[in-house]
Amino acid sequence: MTKKLEGKKIAILVEKGFEQVELEKPRQALHDAGAQTVLISPQADKVKAWDSTDWGQEFTVDQALKNASAQDFDGLLLPGGVMNPDYLRANEQAVAFVRAFSESGKPIAAICHGPWTLIEAGAVKGRKVTSWPSLKTDLTNAGASWVDQEVVTDQGLVTSRKPEDIPAFNKKMIEEFAEGKHDRS
Repeated sequence: MTKKLEGKKIAILVEKGFEQVELEKPRQALHDAGAQTVLISPQADKVKAWDSTDWGQEFTVDQALKNASAQDFDGLLLPGGVMNPDYLRANEQAVAFVRAFSESGKPIAAICHGPWTLIEAGAVKGRKVTSWPSLKTDLTNAGASWVDQEVVTDQGLVTSRKPEDIPAFNKKMIEEFAEGKHDRS
């Protein structure tokens, strides 16, 4: 694979209960494409994943959310899991961090339940998206156009439904992160 993302710095925002595979596989794809990733969390040192039906591994937090700024990054990855985005959307710092990416036009990739945080950040109105099916009504009510497809791209916003969509998600995520900022005016 060519190093399409050489020199790019990608934020990955998670809280406890993120879906482990939705962090590990996209993060590996980003590394393989030459990107530097930074795991950001409201948790201080370690953050615990959810692995399908039970708790997964603990991951080292690279940077505390309270010290993170969207302007230091080229893109944002939002893994899913049910608990993770539910905690993030209730955290004002997390919402502000995501909103800063959206308002700046920097690319964002969100999978499964990850778009819940995008709703709270006001980042889906007028956008075509997909997600885990149970978020359809939430996204529609927030002004998004929801479709049932493995991956959807809308001006730098990449969304997917579930872990089985990760190969398509990774491909589009890398393309959008390589393109950089998108002007939504």
